[in-house]
Amino acid sequence: MQKLYKTAYHTNPMLVENTITLASLYKILFEEEPLTLSDPCMQKLEESFNFLKTFSNDKIIYGINTGFGPMAQYRIEDESLSQLQYNIIRSHATGAGQPLPERYVKAAMVARLYTFLQGKSGVHKELALLITEFINRGIIPYVPEHGSVGASGDLVQLAHIALTLIGEGEVFYQGKKRDTASVLAENGLQPFQMHIREGLSVTNGTSVMTGIGIVNLIYARQLMQWAVGASVMMNEIATSYDDFMSEPLNEAKQHEGQQEIARMMRQWVKDSLCVRKRENELYNGKHEEKIFTHKVQPYYSLRCIPQILGPVYDELLNAEKVLINEINSACDNPIVDPDTQNVYHGGNFHGDYVSFEMDKLKIAVTKLTMLAERQINYLFHDRINGILPPFVNMGVLGLNYGLQASQFTATSTTAECQTLSNPMYVHSIPNNNDNQDIVSMGTNSALMAKTVIENAYQVMAILMMGIVQAIDCLDIADRISPRSQQVYKEIRAFFPVFREDTPKYKEIESMMVYLKKGRFQEK
Repeated sequence: MQKLYKTAYHTNPMLVENTITLASLYKILFEEEPLTLSDPCMQKLEESFNFLKTFSNDKIIYGINTGFGPMAQYRIEDESLSQLQYNIIRSHATGAGQPLPERYVKAAMVARLYTFLQGKSGVHKELALLITEFINRGIIPYVPEHGSVGASGDLVQLAHIALTLIGEGEVFYQGKKRDTASVLAENGLQPFQMHIREGLSVTNGTSVMTGIGIVNLIYARQLMQWAVGASVMMNEIATSYDDFMSEPLNEAKQHEGQQEIARMMRQWVKDSLCVRKRENELYNGKHEEKIFTHKVQPYYSLRCIPQILGPVYDELLNAEKVLINEINSACDNPIVDPDTQNVYHGGNFHGDYVSFEMDKLKIAVTKLTMLAERQINYLFHDRINGILPPFVNMGVLGLNYGLQASQFTATSTTAECQTLSNPMYVHSIPNNNDNQDIVSMGTNSALMAKTVIENAYQVMAILMMGIVQAIDCLDIADRISPRSQQVYKEIRAFFPVFREDTPKYKEIESMMVYLKKGRFQEK
Protein backbone atom coordinates (compact mmCIF):
# COMPACT_ATOMS: atom_id res chain seq x y z
CA MET A 1 0.00 0.00 0.00
CA GLN A 2 1.26 3.45 -0.92
CA LYS A 3 2.30 5.58 2.06
CA LEU A 4 1.50 9.25 1.53
CA TYR A 5 2.67 10.44 4.94
CA LYS A 6 5.65 9.94 7.19
CA THR A 7 4.58 7.80 10.17
CA ALA A 8 5.58 8.48 13.76
CA TYR A 9 3.99 5.73 15.81
CA HIS A 10 4.97 2.36 17.18
CA THR A 11 5.09 -0.87 15.19
CA ASN A 12 2.48 -3.59 14.61
CA PRO A 13 -0.53 -1.35 13.95
CA MET A 14 -4.02 -2.80 13.68
CA LEU A 15 -4.78 -3.72 10.07
CA VAL A 16 -8.05 -1.98 9.25
CA GLU A 17 -10.75 -3.69 7.22
CA ASN A 18 -14.14 -2.09 6.59
CA THR A 19 -15.81 -3.42 9.75
CA ILE A 20 -14.82 -3.10 13.39
CA THR A 21 -15.85 -4.64 16.71
CA LEU A 22 -16.21 -3.12 20.15
CA ALA A 23 -13.10 -4.99 21.29
CA SER A 24 -11.03 -3.37 18.54
CA LEU A 25 -12.51 0.04 19.31
CA TYR A 26 -11.45 -0.43 22.93
CA LYS A 27 -7.87 -1.06 21.82
CA ILE A 28 -7.82 2.05 19.64
CA LEU A 29 -9.47 4.38 22.15
CA PHE A 30 -8.14 3.11 25.48
CA GLU A 31 -4.88 1.41 24.56
CA GLU A 32 -3.87 3.76 21.72
CA GLU A 33 -3.35 0.97 19.24
CA PRO A 34 -2.45 2.54 15.86
CA LEU A 35 -4.16 1.77 12.57
CA THR A 36 -3.08 1.01 9.04
CA LEU A 37 -5.52 0.70 6.15
CA SER A 38 -5.57 -2.65 4.35
CA ASP A 39 -5.13 -2.97 0.59
CA PRO A 40 -8.79 -4.05 0.11
CA CYS A 41 -9.90 -0.89 1.94
CA MET A 42 -7.74 1.28 -0.28
CA GLN A 43 -9.04 -0.45 -3.39
CA LYS A 44 -12.64 0.06 -2.26
CA LEU A 45 -11.99 3.77 -1.69
CA GLU A 46 -10.40 4.15 -5.11
CA GLU A 47 -13.22 2.27 -6.83
CA SER A 48 -15.84 4.51 -5.21
CA PHE A 49 -13.93 7.71 -6.00
CA ASN A 50 -13.24 6.75 -9.61
CA PHE A 51 -16.86 5.80 -10.21
CA LEU A 52 -18.13 9.10 -8.79
CA LYS A 53 -15.61 11.09 -10.81
CA THR A 54 -16.87 9.53 -14.03
CA PHE A 55 -20.56 9.42 -13.10
CA SER A 56 -20.76 13.05 -11.96
CA ASN A 57 -19.41 14.60 -15.17
CA ASP A 58 -22.77 15.36 -16.78
CA LYS A 59 -25.29 14.95 -13.95
CA ILE A 60 -26.85 17.08 -11.24
CA ILE A 61 -25.84 15.56 -7.89
CA TYR A 62 -26.58 17.10 -4.53
CA GLY A 63 -23.58 18.69 -2.89
CA ILE A 64 -21.35 18.34 -5.93
CA ASN A 65 -22.84 20.91 -8.26
CA THR A 66 -25.72 22.16 -6.10
CA GLY A 67 -25.88 24.15 -2.89
CA PHE A 68 -26.46 22.47 0.45
CA GLY A 69 -29.65 21.96 2.45
CA PRO A 70 -32.42 24.37 1.38
CA MET A 71 -29.87 25.92 -1.01
CA ALA A 72 -29.86 22.72 -3.08
CA GLN A 73 -32.12 24.42 -5.66
CA TYR A 74 -29.18 26.60 -6.73
CA ARG A 75 -26.77 25.20 -9.27
CA ILE A 76 -23.06 25.82 -8.71
CA GLU A 77 -20.89 26.75 -11.68
CA ASP A 78 -17.97 24.51 -12.57
CA GLU A 79 -15.30 27.03 -11.56
CA SER A 80 -16.75 27.17 -8.01
CA LEU A 81 -17.11 23.44 -7.28
CA SER A 82 -13.95 23.17 -5.20
CA GLN A 83 -14.76 26.35 -3.29
CA LEU A 84 -18.20 24.92 -2.50
CA GLN A 85 -16.58 22.06 -0.57
CA TYR A 86 -14.44 24.43 1.48
CA ASN A 87 -17.42 26.70 2.12
CA ILE A 88 -19.51 24.03 3.83
CA ILE A 89 -16.65 23.33 6.24
CA ARG A 90 -15.89 26.94 7.08
CA SER A 91 -19.51 28.08 7.27
CA HIS A 92 -20.58 25.22 9.54
CA ALA A 93 -17.73 25.44 12.08
CA THR A 94 -20.06 27.29 14.48
CA GLY A 95 -19.96 25.13 17.61
CA ALA A 96 -20.17 26.51 21.12
CA GLY A 97 -19.54 25.40 24.66
CA GLN A 98 -16.82 23.32 26.23
CA PRO A 99 -14.53 21.26 23.97
CA LEU A 100 -15.50 17.64 23.62
CA PRO A 101 -12.89 15.56 25.51
CA GLU A 102 -10.16 14.09 23.35
CA ARG A 103 -11.16 10.43 23.61
CA TYR A 104 -14.65 11.21 22.33
CA VAL A 105 -13.29 13.23 19.39
CA LYS A 106 -10.90 10.41 18.54
CA ALA A 107 -13.84 8.00 18.58
CA ALA A 108 -15.73 10.33 16.23
CA MET A 109 -12.78 10.32 13.81
CA VAL A 110 -12.67 6.53 13.92
CA ALA A 111 -16.40 6.45 13.20
CA ARG A 112 -15.96 8.84 10.26
CA LEU A 113 -13.13 6.74 8.89
CA TYR A 114 -15.30 3.62 8.91
CA THR A 115 -18.09 5.41 7.06
CA PHE A 116 -15.61 6.14 4.26
CA LEU A 117 -14.27 2.58 4.31
CA GLN A 118 -17.68 1.28 3.26
CA GLY A 119 -16.79 2.59 -0.20
CA LYS A 120 -20.07 4.44 -0.64
CA SER A 121 -18.95 8.05 -0.12
CA GLY A 122 -16.87 8.71 -3.22
CA VAL A 123 -14.07 10.40 -1.28
CA HIS A 124 -10.42 10.37 -2.29
CA LYS A 125 -8.22 7.90 -0.43
CA GLU A 126 -6.02 10.75 0.81
CA LEU A 127 -8.83 11.84 3.11
CA ALA A 128 -9.01 8.42 4.81
CA LEU A 129 -5.22 8.31 5.10
CA LEU A 130 -5.06 11.76 6.69
CA ILE A 131 -7.76 10.89 9.24
CA THR A 132 -5.76 7.75 10.05
CA GLU A 133 -2.67 9.86 10.61
CA PHE A 134 -4.59 12.16 12.97
CA ILE A 135 -5.80 9.13 14.96
CA ASN A 136 -2.37 7.49 15.14
CA ARG A 137 -0.45 10.64 16.03
CA GLY A 138 -2.88 11.90 18.66
CA ILE A 139 -3.80 15.03 16.69
CA ILE A 140 -7.24 15.75 18.12
CA PRO A 141 -9.42 18.47 16.57
CA TYR A 142 -10.94 21.12 18.81
CA VAL A 143 -14.67 20.32 18.71
CA PRO A 144 -17.17 22.29 20.84
CA GLU A 145 -19.88 20.14 22.43
CA HIS A 146 -22.90 22.09 21.19
CA GLY A 147 -24.17 22.53 17.65
CA SER A 148 -25.73 19.33 16.31
CA VAL A 149 -29.42 18.59 15.87
CA GLY A 150 -28.50 15.09 14.72
CA ALA A 151 -29.99 15.19 11.21
CA SER A 152 -27.81 15.81 8.28
CA GLY A 153 -25.99 14.25 11.17
CA ASP A 154 -23.43 16.17 13.19
CA LEU A 155 -22.82 18.96 10.68
CA VAL A 156 -21.36 21.48 13.10
CA GLN A 157 -19.07 19.20 15.10
CA LEU A 158 -17.93 17.33 11.99
CA ALA A 159 -17.18 20.71 10.36
CA HIS A 160 -14.78 21.44 13.23
CA ILE A 161 -13.03 18.12 12.52
CA ALA A 162 -13.02 18.85 8.79
CA LEU A 163 -11.60 22.32 9.44
CA THR A 164 -8.46 20.76 10.87
CA LEU A 165 -8.14 18.31 7.98
CA ILE A 166 -7.82 21.28 5.60
CA GLY A 167 -5.17 22.80 7.87
CA GLU A 168 -7.34 25.35 9.64
CA GLY A 169 -8.86 25.66 13.10
CA GLU A 170 -7.25 24.25 16.23
CA VAL A 171 -6.20 20.89 17.59
CA PHE A 172 -5.10 19.39 20.88
CA TYR A 173 -1.65 17.89 20.50
CA GLN A 174 0.63 16.54 23.23
CA GLY A 175 -1.49 18.14 25.93
CA LYS A 176 -1.74 21.60 24.37
CA LYS A 177 -4.29 23.42 22.23
CA ARG A 178 -2.52 24.70 19.11
CA ASP A 179 -3.26 26.01 15.63
CA THR A 180 -3.62 23.13 13.20
CA ALA A 181 -1.24 24.42 10.54
CA SER A 182 1.80 24.34 12.83
CA VAL A 183 0.99 20.84 14.11
CA LEU A 184 0.62 19.51 10.57
CA ALA A 185 3.91 21.08 9.56
CA GLU A 186 5.62 19.61 12.63
CA ASN A 187 4.37 16.16 11.64
CA GLY A 188 5.21 16.48 7.96
CA LEU A 189 1.54 16.33 6.95
CA GLN A 190 -0.15 18.27 4.17
CA PRO A 191 -3.68 19.72 4.50
CA PHE A 192 -6.27 17.87 2.47
CA GLN A 193 -7.11 19.32 -0.96
CA MET A 194 -10.67 18.89 -2.29
CA HIS A 195 -11.34 16.57 -5.21
CA ILE A 196 -15.09 16.10 -5.74
CA ARG A 197 -17.34 16.11 -2.65
CA GLU A 198 -15.09 15.59 0.38
CA GLY A 199 -16.23 18.77 2.14
CA LEU A 200 -19.81 17.54 2.25
CA SER A 201 -18.92 13.91 2.94
CA VAL A 202 -16.67 14.64 5.91
CA THR A 203 -19.28 16.89 7.56
CA ASN A 204 -22.44 14.90 6.81
CA GLY A 205 -23.33 11.98 9.07
CA THR A 206 -23.72 10.48 12.54
CA SER A 207 -20.05 10.00 13.41
CA VAL A 208 -19.84 12.34 16.40
CA MET A 209 -22.90 10.98 18.17
CA THR A 210 -21.71 7.46 17.33
CA GLY A 211 -18.20 8.14 18.63
CA ILE A 212 -19.56 9.59 21.87
CA GLY A 213 -21.92 6.63 22.10
CA ILE A 214 -19.08 4.10 21.72
CA VAL A 215 -17.10 5.68 24.58
CA ASN A 216 -20.30 5.91 26.64
CA LEU A 217 -20.94 2.21 26.08
CA ILE A 218 -17.44 1.15 27.11
CA TYR A 219 -17.62 3.21 30.31
CA ALA A 220 -21.15 1.94 31.03
CA ARG A 221 -20.06 -1.69 30.64
CA GLN A 222 -17.27 -1.08 33.12
CA LEU A 223 -19.74 0.57 35.47
CA MET A 224 -22.07 -2.41 35.24
CA GLN A 225 -19.30 -4.73 36.41
CA TRP A 226 -18.69 -2.50 39.40
CA ALA A 227 -22.40 -2.37 40.21
CA VAL A 228 -22.43 -6.16 40.35
CA GLY A 229 -19.30 -6.30 42.52
CA ALA A 230 -20.51 -3.58 44.87
CA SER A 231 -23.85 -5.35 45.25
CA VAL A 232 -22.13 -8.61 46.18
CA MET A 233 -19.96 -6.82 48.73
CA MET A 234 -23.06 -5.10 50.15
CA ASN A 235 -24.69 -8.47 50.71
CA GLU A 236 -21.51 -9.77 52.31
CA ILE A 237 -21.58 -6.83 54.72
CA ALA A 238 -25.26 -7.52 55.49
CA THR A 239 -24.62 -11.30 55.75
CA SER A 240 -27.60 -11.87 53.47
CA TYR A 241 -29.04 -15.24 52.54
CA ASP A 242 -27.63 -16.09 49.13
CA ASP A 243 -30.64 -17.69 47.44
CA PHE A 244 -31.70 -14.41 45.78
CA MET A 245 -28.85 -14.98 43.30
CA SER A 246 -29.47 -18.73 42.90
CA GLU A 247 -29.78 -20.28 39.47
CA PRO A 248 -33.20 -21.94 39.99
CA LEU A 249 -34.78 -18.70 41.21
CA ASN A 250 -33.45 -16.56 38.38
CA GLU A 251 -34.06 -19.10 35.65
CA ALA A 252 -37.71 -19.10 36.69
CA LYS A 253 -37.86 -15.73 34.91
CA GLN A 254 -37.12 -15.69 31.19
CA HIS A 255 -34.80 -12.69 30.93
CA GLU A 256 -31.22 -13.11 29.76
CA GLY A 257 -29.99 -10.06 31.65
CA GLN A 258 -31.40 -11.17 34.99
CA GLN A 259 -29.91 -14.63 34.60
CA GLU A 260 -26.52 -13.22 33.59
CA ILE A 261 -26.38 -10.78 36.52
CA ALA A 262 -27.20 -13.59 38.93
CA ARG A 263 -24.47 -15.73 37.36
CA MET A 264 -21.95 -12.89 37.67
CA MET A 265 -22.89 -12.46 41.33
CA ARG A 266 -22.50 -16.16 42.07
CA GLN A 267 -19.08 -16.08 40.45
CA TRP A 268 -18.02 -13.02 42.47
CA VAL A 269 -19.32 -14.31 45.81
CA LYS A 270 -17.72 -17.73 45.47
CA ASP A 271 -15.94 -18.87 48.66
CA SER A 272 -17.29 -15.99 50.73
CA LEU A 273 -17.69 -16.76 54.42
CA CYS A 274 -20.12 -13.89 54.95
CA VAL A 275 -23.26 -14.84 53.04
CA ARG A 276 -25.69 -17.27 54.65
CA LYS A 277 -27.40 -20.42 53.44
CA ARG A 278 -31.15 -20.34 54.05
CA GLU A 279 -31.34 -24.13 54.06
CA ASN A 280 -28.82 -24.28 56.92
CA GLU A 281 -30.50 -21.70 59.14
CA LEU A 282 -34.23 -21.44 58.37
CA TYR A 283 -35.01 -24.77 56.73
CA ASN A 284 -33.17 -26.86 59.31
CA GLY A 285 -34.86 -27.89 62.55
CA LYS A 286 -37.76 -26.36 64.44
CA HIS A 287 -37.99 -22.57 64.85
CA GLU A 288 -40.08 -21.05 67.64
CA GLU A 289 -38.76 -17.46 67.51
CA LYS A 290 -41.42 -14.74 67.52
CA ILE A 291 -39.05 -12.13 66.11
CA PHE A 292 -36.08 -12.91 63.91
CA THR A 293 -33.04 -10.80 64.76
CA HIS A 294 -31.62 -11.26 61.27
CA LYS A 295 -33.82 -10.16 58.38
CA VAL A 296 -35.47 -13.07 56.61
CA GLN A 297 -35.31 -11.04 53.42
CA PRO A 298 -33.10 -7.94 53.02
CA TYR A 299 -34.13 -4.65 51.45
CA TYR A 300 -34.77 -4.55 47.71
CA SER A 301 -31.53 -2.67 47.10
CA LEU A 302 -29.68 -5.79 48.29
CA ARG A 303 -32.05 -8.58 47.28
CA CYS A 304 -33.38 -7.53 43.85
CA ILE A 305 -30.05 -6.94 42.12
CA PRO A 306 -30.63 -9.42 39.24
CA GLN A 307 -34.05 -7.95 38.57
CA ILE A 308 -32.78 -4.34 38.71
CA LEU A 309 -29.48 -4.72 36.86
CA GLY A 310 -30.80 -7.34 34.43
CA PRO A 311 -32.61 -4.79 32.22
CA VAL A 312 -29.49 -2.59 32.34
CA TYR A 313 -27.41 -5.52 31.09
CA ASP A 314 -29.89 -6.17 28.28
CA GLU A 315 -29.78 -2.51 27.25
CA LEU A 316 -25.98 -2.60 27.08
CA LEU A 317 -26.23 -5.53 24.66
CA ASN A 318 -28.72 -3.68 22.49
CA ALA A 319 -26.68 -0.46 22.58
CA GLU A 320 -23.65 -2.40 21.36
CA LYS A 321 -25.66 -3.87 18.48
CA VAL A 322 -26.97 -0.46 17.40
CA LEU A 323 -23.66 1.38 17.71
CA ILE A 324 -21.59 -1.29 15.98
CA ASN A 325 -24.15 -1.41 13.16
CA GLU A 326 -23.94 2.38 12.88
CA ILE A 327 -20.15 2.61 12.85
CA ASN A 328 -19.97 -0.08 10.16
CA SER A 329 -22.46 1.78 7.95
CA ALA A 330 -22.31 4.48 5.32
CA CYS A 331 -24.03 7.37 7.09
CA ASP A 332 -23.64 10.30 4.68
CA ASN A 333 -25.69 11.56 1.73
CA PRO A 334 -25.85 10.96 -1.15
CA ILE A 335 -24.74 7.31 -1.23
CA VAL A 336 -22.30 6.47 -4.00
CA ASP A 337 -22.76 2.86 -5.13
CA PRO A 338 -20.27 1.53 -7.69
CA ASP A 339 -21.99 -1.89 -7.61
CA THR A 340 -25.24 -0.56 -9.09
CA GLN A 341 -23.52 2.31 -10.92
CA ASN A 342 -25.76 4.88 -9.30
CA VAL A 343 -25.84 7.69 -6.74
CA TYR A 344 -28.75 7.59 -4.29
CA HIS A 345 -30.19 10.58 -2.43
CA GLY A 346 -31.77 9.91 0.96
CA GLY A 347 -31.24 10.34 4.69
CA ASN A 348 -28.62 7.93 6.02
CA PHE A 349 -27.24 10.87 8.00
CA HIS A 350 -30.30 10.81 10.29
CA GLY A 351 -29.34 9.90 13.85
CA ASP A 352 -32.55 8.39 15.24
CA TYR A 353 -31.04 4.97 15.92
CA VAL A 354 -28.24 6.45 18.01
CA SER A 355 -30.49 9.05 19.65
CA PHE A 356 -33.05 6.49 20.79
CA GLU A 357 -30.31 4.17 22.06
CA MET A 358 -28.50 6.90 23.99
CA ASP A 359 -31.78 7.83 25.68
CA LYS A 360 -32.28 4.21 26.70
CA LEU A 361 -28.66 3.92 27.84
CA LYS A 362 -28.86 6.99 30.06
CA ILE A 363 -32.12 5.73 31.61
CA ALA A 364 -30.46 2.38 32.32
CA VAL A 365 -27.39 4.00 33.88
CA THR A 366 -29.59 6.31 35.95
CA LYS A 367 -31.38 3.27 37.39
CA LEU A 368 -27.98 1.75 38.18
CA THR A 369 -27.05 5.02 39.90
CA MET A 370 -30.27 5.01 41.90
CA LEU A 371 -29.44 1.51 43.09
CA ALA A 372 -25.97 2.63 44.20
CA GLU A 373 -27.45 5.64 46.02
CA ARG A 374 -29.88 3.40 47.92
CA GLN A 375 -27.03 1.07 48.85
CA ILE A 376 -25.12 4.09 50.17
CA ASN A 377 -28.16 4.97 52.27
CA TYR A 378 -28.27 1.43 53.65
CA LEU A 379 -24.61 1.59 54.67
CA PHE A 380 -24.86 5.07 56.20
CA HIS A 381 -28.20 4.66 58.02
CA ASP A 382 -27.46 2.84 61.27
CA ARG A 383 -31.15 2.31 62.10
CA ILE A 384 -31.64 0.55 58.77
CA ASN A 385 -28.57 -1.67 58.66
CA GLY A 386 -28.45 -2.25 62.43
CA ILE A 387 -24.78 -3.25 62.39
CA LEU A 388 -22.75 -0.14 61.50
CA PRO A 389 -22.19 3.26 63.11
CA PRO A 390 -23.89 6.24 61.40
CA PHE A 391 -22.18 7.11 58.10
CA VAL A 392 -19.67 4.28 58.73
CA ASN A 393 -18.02 6.71 61.14
CA MET A 394 -15.05 4.99 62.79
CA GLY A 395 -14.19 8.09 64.84
CA VAL A 396 -15.95 9.65 67.84
CA LEU A 397 -19.67 10.01 67.15
CA GLY A 398 -20.70 13.66 67.30
CA LEU A 399 -17.12 14.86 67.09
CA ASN A 400 -16.33 13.07 63.82
CA TYR A 401 -18.60 12.65 60.79
CA GLY A 402 -17.30 9.80 58.67
CA LEU A 403 -18.80 9.90 55.17
CA GLN A 404 -21.87 11.89 56.19
CA ALA A 405 -21.34 14.76 53.77
CA SER A 406 -20.35 12.43 50.93
CA GLN A 407 -23.96 11.26 50.89
CA PHE A 408 -25.05 14.79 49.96
CA THR A 409 -22.91 14.55 46.83
CA ALA A 410 -24.27 11.13 45.91
CA THR A 411 -27.88 12.18 46.45
CA SER A 412 -27.65 15.42 44.49
CA THR A 413 -25.77 13.74 41.65
CA THR A 414 -28.34 10.96 41.43
CA ALA A 415 -31.11 13.56 41.29
CA GLU A 416 -29.37 15.25 38.36
CA CYS A 417 -29.20 11.90 36.55
CA GLN A 418 -32.94 11.47 37.02
CA THR A 419 -33.64 14.85 35.41
CA LEU A 420 -31.19 14.23 32.56
CA SER A 421 -32.95 10.95 31.81
CA ASN A 422 -35.79 12.79 30.10
CA PRO A 423 -35.55 11.80 26.41
CA MET A 424 -34.06 13.91 23.64
CA TYR A 425 -35.28 11.53 20.92
CA VAL A 426 -38.77 13.10 20.98
CA HIS A 427 -37.57 16.71 21.25
CA SER A 428 -37.35 17.51 17.56
CA ILE A 429 -37.43 21.20 16.61
CA PRO A 430 -37.67 22.06 12.89
CA ASN A 431 -34.87 24.26 11.54
CA ASN A 432 -32.82 24.95 8.38
CA ASN A 433 -35.75 26.72 6.64
CA ASP A 434 -37.80 23.63 7.57
CA ASN A 435 -35.62 21.48 5.33
CA GLN A 436 -34.71 19.64 8.53
CA ASP A 437 -38.30 19.48 9.73
CA ILE A 438 -37.87 16.44 11.98
CA VAL A 439 -34.49 15.74 13.56
CA SER A 440 -32.97 13.24 15.98
CA MET A 441 -31.12 15.38 18.55
CA GLY A 442 -28.83 12.35 18.74
CA THR A 443 -25.68 14.21 19.76
CA ASN A 444 -27.50 15.96 22.59
CA SER A 445 -28.79 12.57 23.71
CA ALA A 446 -25.25 11.11 23.57
CA LEU A 447 -23.82 14.07 25.49
CA MET A 448 -26.49 13.78 28.18
CA ALA A 449 -25.76 10.06 28.45
CA LYS A 450 -22.08 10.98 28.82
CA THR A 451 -22.95 13.26 31.77
CA VAL A 452 -25.15 10.61 33.37
CA ILE A 453 -22.35 8.04 33.13
CA GLU A 454 -19.82 10.45 34.64
CA ASN A 455 -22.28 11.17 37.46
CA ALA A 456 -22.76 7.46 37.99
CA TYR A 457 -19.02 7.01 38.52
CA GLN A 458 -19.12 9.73 41.17
CA VAL A 459 -21.88 7.93 43.05
CA MET A 460 -20.18 4.55 42.63
CA ALA A 461 -16.94 6.04 43.99
CA ILE A 462 -18.71 7.13 47.19
CA LEU A 463 -20.39 3.73 47.50
CA MET A 464 -17.05 1.93 47.23
CA MET A 465 -15.55 4.25 49.86
CA GLY A 466 -18.42 3.33 52.16
CA ILE A 467 -18.07 -0.38 51.45
CA VAL A 468 -14.39 -0.60 52.39
CA GLN A 469 -15.03 1.48 55.53
CA ALA A 470 -17.87 -0.88 56.46
CA ILE A 471 -15.63 -3.92 55.94
CA ASP A 472 -13.13 -2.45 58.41
CA CYS A 473 -15.86 -1.41 60.84
CA LEU A 474 -17.01 -5.03 60.96
CA ASP A 475 -13.49 -6.50 60.71
CA ILE A 476 -14.54 -8.95 58.00
CA ALA A 477 -11.78 -8.42 55.41
CA ASP A 478 -10.65 -12.02 55.85
CA ARG A 479 -14.19 -13.41 55.45
CA ILE A 480 -15.36 -11.75 52.23
CA SER A 481 -14.88 -13.59 48.92
CA PRO A 482 -11.42 -13.70 47.32
CA ARG A 483 -12.60 -11.36 44.57
CA SER A 484 -13.99 -8.92 47.10
CA GLN A 485 -10.73 -9.13 49.04
CA GLN A 486 -8.76 -8.22 45.92
CA VAL A 487 -10.88 -5.12 45.34
CA TYR A 488 -10.70 -4.21 49.04
CA LYS A 489 -6.89 -4.41 49.01
CA GLU A 490 -6.57 -2.41 45.80
CA ILE A 491 -8.77 0.37 47.17
CA ARG A 492 -7.09 0.45 50.56
CA ALA A 493 -3.75 0.90 48.78
CA PHE A 494 -4.79 4.47 47.84
CA PHE A 495 -7.71 5.07 50.22
CA PRO A 496 -6.60 3.99 53.70
CA VAL A 497 -8.97 3.46 56.59
CA PHE A 498 -9.78 6.76 58.32
CA ARG A 499 -11.20 7.92 61.63
CA GLU A 500 -10.39 11.62 61.68
CA ASP A 501 -12.25 14.09 59.48
CA THR A 502 -10.44 15.16 56.32
CA PRO A 503 -11.60 16.57 52.94
CA LYS A 504 -12.68 13.73 50.67
CA TYR A 505 -12.95 15.37 47.24
CA LYS A 506 -9.51 14.16 46.16
CA GLU A 507 -10.29 10.64 47.33
CA ILE A 508 -13.52 10.63 45.32
CA GLU A 509 -11.56 11.64 42.23
CA SER A 510 -8.92 8.97 42.88
CA MET A 511 -11.65 6.37 43.31
CA MET A 512 -13.21 7.36 39.98
CA VAL A 513 -9.85 6.96 38.27
CA TYR A 514 -9.53 3.50 39.81
CA LEU A 515 -13.04 2.48 38.75
CA LYS A 516 -12.43 3.59 35.16
CA LYS A 517 -8.93 2.28 34.69
CA GLY A 518 -9.78 -0.99 33.00
CA ARG A 519 -10.18 -3.88 35.42
CA PHE A 520 -12.94 -5.26 33.19
CA GLN A 521 -11.64 -4.94 29.65
CA GLU A 522 -13.71 -5.46 26.53
CA LYS A 523 -13.81 -9.07 25.40
